[in-house]
Amino acid sequence: MAKKTDKPSKKQGKPRVHKDLSGFEVSIDQFGELKSNLAIEKLNEFLDKNVDDKKLAERDDYEEMKEKKEKKDKKKKK
Repeated sequence: MAKKTDKPSKKQGKPRVHKDLSGFEVSIDQFGELKSNLAIEKLNEFLDKNVDDKKLAERDDYEEMKEKKEKKDKKKKK
């Protein structure tokens, strides 16, 4: 049976992040709460724009919903 050893992570320093999230840091405090230097609203907006929802992908009308949202976002930016 192989022994399990506790080795420190090979990665040191800050991880790479998307350019829209530059400066984003998250940590866990002593009570297990997530602490972030970025507003939750901004993070959710980024995730909505860049990540597909796996649960919604099974819906038949998912592509239509996605297209409507993209059109709405384009109008909002103008």
